Amino acid sequence: MKIEVPVIFKRIVVGWYCIALILWFSGCQKEELPVPQHNAGEVVTSSVEMGADYRYQIFYDLKTNTIIAQNLKTDWDLGFETSKTGYRIILNTSKAMFARNTGITDFESVSDTLGFEFNKNWDNPNGNLDSTAIGNWKEKNEVYILDRGYSHTGLHQGFRKIQFLSVNETGYTFRFANLNGSNETQFQVEKDSLYNFTFLSLSNGGQIVEVEPPKENWDLCFTQYLHIFYDPFTPYLVTGCLLNRTQTYATQDSVRLFSEITYQDIANIALSSDINTIGYEWKTFVNDTYSTNPNLNYIIKNKEGFYFKLHFIDFYNTSGLKGTPKWEVQEL
Repeated sequence: MKIEVPVIFKRIVVGWYCIALILWFSGCQKEELPVPQHNAGEVVTSSVEMGADYRYQIFYDLKTNTIIAQNLKTDWDLGFETSKTGYRIILNTSKAMFARNTGITDFESVSDTLGFEFNKNWDNPNGNLDSTAIGNWKEKNEVYILDRGYSHTGLHQGFRKIQFLSVNETGYTFRFANLNGSNETQFQVEKDSLYNFTFLSLSNGGQIVEVEPPKENWDLCFTQYLHIFYDPFTPYLVTGCLLNRTQTYATQDSVRLFSEITYQDIANIALSSDINTIGYEWKTFVNDTYSTNPNLNYIIKNKEGFYFKLHFIDFYNTSGLKGTPKWEVQEL
């Protein structure tokens, strides 16, 4: 005998079955985790002592808030790019160095600076390695005259002639001498990819010197450097802050107050790799006195990918001597 089950009863059973399935599946799903709130670091005040005559170049790490290295700006003349395919050579612009390509391949025939002032070249202040005073020298064997610039006391460092001979994956070969041909030296510079450059001093027959720390160890360099003003054209030594050209990026923010800049703002900014993005304009010189602009802020991405905001608050030490940049910085 077949018993008919009422339709309403069937619907009740199916309904309870569906509810049981929903509860079972929800119990198998992973618990949702809330997104943690991003916590900014503390505001830290730091400073470096470059000297009232700006004699020091100082390399600084943002994450650890420490000075990694410092050197006298007169310690070096040339920096040699260290990548396997690298061939670019930079001048020490903190001494206001210039170079002139004579276009002559006979090393001995170059002996004076005639025409130098009208044909001298300089490295682009933004650090573009395709816009250096020496330029693409490969396979040309042309002789350059180098103006070695000035010491921190204003003493001219003299001239040298130099001829770059070859470059490969491991290093460079070149020769240099005084303009009269004395003290001619053939030299080799080895590449070390842990660094941005290998640095050379042309003093005392040439020597490799330690300047920049390994490129993974620093973010900012406080130094003098050569800036080019236009209208009228004037190469001029300025004092400021440069970026690690292969590891650090930055942008300027003059709209918001330092306290208003937050981590959320990094989604709407365009960072620059120009090494002079921070530069020197955070201070002005009026009536023989430097004053800083605390409303000129910089957002910086460091070598580990962390973001910081920074603004300068002073340029003098406790004794009232210039050459001591002081700033507030906070990890975003």
